[in-house]
Amino acid sequence: MSTNRALQKEQTRQSIIEAALGQLSADKSFSNLSLREVAREAGIAPTSFYRHFNDMEELGLTLVDECGVTLRQLMRKARRRIEKKGSVIKISVDTFMEFIQQNPNIFRLLLRERSGTSSAFRDAVAREINHFKDELTHYLIEESNYEHEQAYTLAEGLVTLVFNSGAEALDLSRNKKMQLKQRLIKQLQFIVIGALTMRKRQNNGN
Repeated sequence: MSTNRALQKEQTRQSIIEAALGQLSADKSFSNLSLREVAREAGIAPTSFYRHFNDMEELGLTLVDECGVTLRQLMRKARRRIEKKGSVIKISVDTFMEFIQQNPNIFRLLLRERSGTSSAFRDAVAREINHFKDELTHYLIEESNYEHEQAYTLAEGLVTLVFNSGAEALDLSRNKKMQLKQRLIKQLQFIVIGALTMRKRQNNGN
């Protein structure tokens, strides 16, 4: 395949992905999309869809994977900002909430398919969330010298709280989102302080 043809194929594939994401909304989930709708929005014939994806489920799984990669990349950038002496929790929450505000359909996809009827989708979303837990676990071990079990338990609690707050933030007004964000920062601080206190007691044999 020539370079130009390969590039064109990748561009068409990306157009299909963007077409599907663009049709998602608070009232329309991925399961409500039809192949014809996505193809029409992408500007291709329905038969051309199959040159890029076997079926709508494969497209959906690709969307979940790309959503997770995009968000993880943003959180890695946030950690690099933290290295410049920023607040770990505040920068992480700001980055996460900015992502939700700018990409509501992407986050809705993750939330809906997390508890959807397709086991393949549920497994894919679970893998993405586990990636977040694993990366945060590694960060806590590297930066704060937690043991692995302590770090994973803390990471699991933090990730769960942040994702749940993100789901709540989706349909809130700007003012309500700011209030939620401030509460979330405090809640995360409480959890981290509690974890540090517990670790100190365990190290002292109490």
